[in-house]
Amino acid sequence: MKFSKRHIAKTITWRILGTLDTFLLSWFISNDITVGFQIGVFELVTKMVLYYVHERLWYKSKVKSSNKRHILKTFSWRAVGTLDTIVLSWIITGNPLTGIKIGGAEIITKMLLYYGHEKLWYRIDFGLDNRKKR
Repeated sequence: MKFSKRHIAKTITWRILGTLDTFLLSWFISNDITVGFQIGVFELVTKMVLYYVHERLWYKSKVKSSNKRHILKTFSWRAVGTLDTIVLSWIITGNPLTGIKIGGAEIITKMLLYYGHEKLWYRIDFGLDNRKKR
């Protein structure tokens, strides 16, 4: 798999938004800032790897319609991201219900944030030499 500066940049910008959201949700749901911080830090690593792989797989996709593509990517990423959040939250808190609560809250907040992130990046030519030439 070839490294792409665009996908790396998208990974980093998304992770900043995603980690902040996860930290805040985890803190508020667990009532413990330490738990929020721990989940946020662990997700920083797991989600960057998962997001990069997700981006590379979608890059090879044949779906061209921007709105359809953004919606499909939003749902596929959210499935991967929510499962990761639930598992990490369960491991860190020792409580599967807390993991489900945090993952459930993220379904809404992260899908809205992700859709906006995708729409913004669709307008940016960074790393798309072919699109710049057209």
